[in-house]
Amino acid sequence: MQTWEYSPEFALRSYTYLMIHVVPAWLYHVLLQPNKMLMFYFSRCLLGLCCALCEVYFYKSVCREFGIHVARVVLVALLFNAGMFISSTAFLPSSFSMYMTLLSLGAWYQRKYELAVFATALSAFLSWPFAVLIGVPIAVDLLFRRKDWWLFIQWSLIACVAILLPMARIDSLYYGRLVVAPLNIVMYNVFTSHGPDLYGTEPWYFYFINGFLNFNIIFIAALFTPLALVAVKLLVPVKLHTAQFLPYWLSLAPLYLWLLVFCLQPHKEERFLFPVYPLICLCGGVTIDCVQKLWFRLVVKSGIHYLNHTMFLLLPALAITSLLGLSRTLALYKGYSAPMDVFIELNKLTAEGGLSPEQNINICMGKEWYRYPSSFFLPSDNWQLRFLQSEFRGQLPQSFSQEENGTMLVPENMNDANKEEPSRYVDVSSCHFIVDLDTGTETEREPNYSQQTEKWAIVKSVPFLDAARSHKFFRAFYIPVLWERHCQFSNYNLLKAKKHTRHNHNKPL
Repeated sequence: MQTWEYSPEFALRSYTYLMIHVVPAWLYHVLLQPNKMLMFYFSRCLLGLCCALCEVYFYKSVCREFGIHVARVVLVALLFNAGMFISSTAFLPSSFSMYMTLLSLGAWYQRKYELAVFATALSAFLSWPFAVLIGVPIAVDLLFRRKDWWLFIQWSLIACVAILLPMARIDSLYYGRLVVAPLNIVMYNVFTSHGPDLYGTEPWYFYFINGFLNFNIIFIAALFTPLALVAVKLLVPVKLHTAQFLPYWLSLAPLYLWLLVFCLQPHKEERFLFPVYPLICLCGGVTIDCVQKLWFRLVVKSGIHYLNHTMFLLLPALAITSLLGLSRTLALYKGYSAPMDVFIELNKLTAEGGLSPEQNINICMGKEWYRYPSSFFLPSDNWQLRFLQSEFRGQLPQSFSQEENGTMLVPENMNDANKEEPSRYVDVSSCHFIVDLDTGTETEREPNYSQQTEKWAIVKSVPFLDAARSHKFFRAFYIPVLWERHCQFSNYNLLKAKKHTRHNHNKPL
C-alpha cells in the first residue's frame, strides 16, 4: 500500500531501505519455497538474527568499557525484556537504527572510531535522520577530547559517498526526480507548520510509562544512573575510571540526550525509543553495579571485593526484571496476536477452503485497518485489501499504481495533512471477506458486522484483549489465572459473505 510519504510530491521515505530487505526475501523465494507468508516469517527471523549478532558485539564492548559484571547484567536485561522482544524483529526504520546503535556505540567503546562514525551515518541516512543524536557524544569525543578532526571529516565524507549518494540515486530513479529522503523527513518534521503533531499528541510522561512496561525496574534504574554515579564518586573511595576509559558523562550521554529531545516533542510513539533500548539496559546495569558498591561501602564496610557481599542484591533484581519482562511479553502475545492468527487462517483458504489465488477477492477492514499485518498474508496479488468507513477520520493508504513507472506517478487524492480521503472507501457489498473486532458496540460508520448473521458467516474467531474493560495492571503483565480473571476479551473475527455469487468472485476489481 502507498502512503502519502511515498508520493513523489512529498518523497519522505527511501526505497533504498526497502531494497536491502528485498534481497534476502527474493533469495528465499528463488531457492526455497515461494510462499508469501513463509517469506514474511523468514524476513522476521533474519531481522532477529541481525539484532542478536549486534547485541553480541555490544556485549563484548561493554565488557571492555564497563567491566564484565556490568556487561553480564546488561546481557540479562537484553535477553528478557519486552522492549527488545518488540523491537528486534520489527520491520521499522527505528529498529534498524537500534541495530546501528548497538554497532556504533559498541565500536566507540572499543575505540574503533571509523566504524562508530560509519554506523551512525548508516543509521541517520538509511533509516532515520534523527538517530544522529546518538552520534553526538561520539563526535564530541573525536573533535574535542581527541581533537582528531581529520578522522571525523574523512569518515563522514566516506559515509556520504558510500551511503547517501547511492541512496539519492536509487530513490531518484524510483521517484522520477532528484530526491534526498533523509533531508525531506527533517524538512517536514522540523520546518513545516503541520508536522508529526497531526498524528496525535501524548503527555510528557508517555515514555516513562512505556519504559516501565517494557523494561520495568531496569528503566527506573536507568533514570537514576547519573545520581548513582555521583553517589559512588562521593562515598566510595575508589577511582571509577582510569584515563583509558571514557568519562561516564560522555559514554552514557546518548540515552539522556535522546530522552530530553523526544520527551519535549508533543507527538510520541513507542517506536521512537527503539534506538536507545540498548542504552536503557546499559544504564540500568551501571546503576545496579553502583548500588552494590554503595551497599558494600556503607553497610558491609569490610571484605575483599564488593561482589562477594552484594550478590543477594543483584540476583533478586535480575530475577524480578526477567520475570516481569517475560510476563509482559506473554501478555502481549496472548492478548494481541489475534490479527496474525486470523490472517493466517485467511491464507489457508486457498489450500483448504477451495478458493483459488487467481480469483479476485476483496478483503475489507474498517476500524481494524491499522492492525493489518502485511500483504504477505494474502495468497496473491489478486487478493486485495479494501477499506470500509470507520470512525477514523484521517488519511488511509491506497494501492500503488500498477503501471510500469507507478512509483513516479503522483497519485490522486493524497495530502500531507492527514485529511480524510473518501476515495479510499469501498461499499461493503463488494467485500468477499471482512476482518473485524466484535466489541459488542456499533456506530453509524462502524456497524457490528459479526452480528449481521444473514449477510456474514464467521470463518475464524480468536479472543482479543479488550484493554478498555480490563484491569490496568493485569492487562499489562501476564500472571496465570489472574490474567484471565481480570481481563475482558472481544472476538477478532474473519467474516465471509454469504451471498457472493461465482460471477462476483471472478469479476475484475
